[in-house]
Amino acid sequence: MRYLIFTDIHGNLESYLALHKLIQRRKIDHYIFLGDLVGYGASPNEIIQKIRSLKPLSIIRGNHDKAVCGLDSVQTFNPIAASAIHWTADHIKKNNLDFLRRLKTGPQIIHKEIMICHGAPFDEDHYIFGEFDAAEAFEHINTPICFFGHTHFPFVYTEKDHLVDGTFMTGNSNEIKIEKGVKYLINPGALGQPRDRSPLAACAIYDSKARKVKFYRMEYDIEEAQRKILKEGLPSPLAERLSLGI
Repeated sequence: MRYLIFTDIHGNLESYLALHKLIQRRKIDHYIFLGDLVGYGASPNEIIQKIRSLKPLSIIRGNHDKAVCGLDSVQTFNPIAASAIHWTADHIKKNNLDFLRRLKTGPQIIHKEIMICHGAPFDEDHYIFGEFDAAEAFEHINTPICFFGHTHFPFVYTEKDHLVDGTFMTGNSNEIKIEKGVKYLINPGALGQPRDRSPLAACAIYDSKARKVKFYRMEYDIEEAQRKILKEGLPSPLAERLSLGI
């Protein structure tokens, strides 16, 4: 099977449209979304409608999804992020709000070999930054592969013989081979708000037959996404950061 793995759209319709072009060129058997449909961007309703049309889809919630529908407080968010949460809550349609409220909590298991989570398998809001966090995560992973989001960085952690190693995935396209006897903790990077100093939208495709994960970076209409953010009166740094990849 070919799985499309993506995460952290954050209301960025233009980045999703780039993903849709990739979908049209690649055979996808199963879609996997790792959380944070909303927050920051100006198109939360359009994004949710697009995602709901993908089938079959495995999806879990992110911290921004929880905050928008009132399942979590905004006290842990910085002021700019919190303002985007409030704006989204004021503009989202009721049926889409109900959809967010019904999203599952990670971790979830897909087809017995894949675990998915937003932050970490032991805490959906925890950030995995570095081998120390990854080592703790591996203690809670009972599948060969775990896909995660939240950090907005494309990264691969491996565990073999109790040794953990991490690799930052750079460039427009990278591929890794899934080896027997190795556990993998993989972040495809953020689709709607990359933070690795590349503004290109990010995702990955896992081919379970070929045992390969390929990372993709895609150009999209950043100026249009920025224009919408500013038109809606959202904080200008939310627009500025898109072109910087931070």
